Amino acid sequence: MPLKYALVHEWLTPKATGGSELVVREILNHIDADLYALIDFESNNPDSYLYQRQIGKTFLQRFPHARNGIQKYLPLWPLAIEQLDLRQYDVILSSSHAVAKGVLTTPEQLHICYCHSPMRYAWDLTFDYLHQSKLGEGVPGWVARYLLHRLRQWDVLSANRVDYFIANSQHTARRIWRCYRREATVIYPPVNVEAFPFFSQKEDFYVTVSRLVSYKQVSLIIRAFNQLQKPLVVIGTGSEMKHLRAIASPNIQILGWQPDDVVKNYMARAKAFVYAACEDFGIALVEAQACGTPVIAYGAGGALETVRDLRSFGDTGTGIFFKTQVEAALVEAVEKFEMYQGSLNPEYAREHAAQFSGQVFAKRYRDFIDKCNQERPSLE
Repeated sequence: MPLKYALVHEWLTPKATGGSELVVREILNHIDADLYALIDFESNNPDSYLYQRQIGKTFLQRFPHARNGIQKYLPLWPLAIEQLDLRQYDVILSSSHAVAKGVLTTPEQLHICYCHSPMRYAWDLTFDYLHQSKLGEGVPGWVARYLLHRLRQWDVLSANRVDYFIANSQHTARRIWRCYRREATVIYPPVNVEAFPFFSQKEDFYVTVSRLVSYKQVSLIIRAFNQLQKPLVVIGTGSEMKHLRAIASPNIQILGWQPDDVVKNYMARAKAFVYAACEDFGIALVEAQACGTPVIAYGAGGALETVRDLRSFGDTGTGIFFKTQVEAALVEAVEKFEMYQGSLNPEYAREHAAQFSGQVFAKRYRDFIDKCNQERPSLE
């Protein structure tokens, strides 16, 4: 009898279109699995590839404003994910950046988790979460801190429900070890390289594409380009939009949200793609390189695995790093980039991006699933 698969993700909404959702889509392209999530607003979205698909949901689906504000129900996520009854399946696949890995399983089931990140709310972004939610002071602050403390305990406990971890980068694998003391196999997430136009001739402007939230460090980029007085295009939306527009000088265009074809066009024409956040993988960096566009990035996290610093790789370099998240370091990196720019070959960037293609991901992921199935104890 063929094995029955379930795939569990955190949430499926029209605004959730990042790297983790691309992984879900790619998995479903290659594995016949029933899909589950905390909430689902994609199966009734005619523009979604999940339109009219049967998707299992939790009680959070019925909560007010869950579609656009699931984060406000953070303390209930562990309880909600544990209500999914998956006993009918042989293999549980989770795509997790928060609680998807915490589904309850039986000893007879195999659970393989593709981990995009240990839960950032509970670990790396604890103090950002407290500050942004305005819960950092007084009695509400102590209640929030206690709830996050309990969330970290649950997060570690639920890691024991996973038989095999896959990480989206070596950086994430180290974080998985730090938080859970579990080894992880690295399989880079899929990038639809073929969907990005390749331009060998670049124009005289820089671009960044990002959610406009604090940890993405877009304000750092804007302050640096205020000093440089070089043209910069900022694409994206988020809670910092108003602040960023207030501090940007006239050489900076903040376009807000843009459709995919507009984003791709700007990425392909830009002199360089600028990024200042520390990402677990950083899919936008690979997308830029798929366009033949070099990258100027903060030298930490997944960027160290996806970008080749031209000072180390010479003619085959695809970008340049700056070492600290301060304006002066980024200003220096841009100035050095312009010194080296003539030696960069856009075709090398495109070739480098190809190793992160959907086809490469699909083969490695499918092979890993098959290997885990072969290693599982026989139930006969």
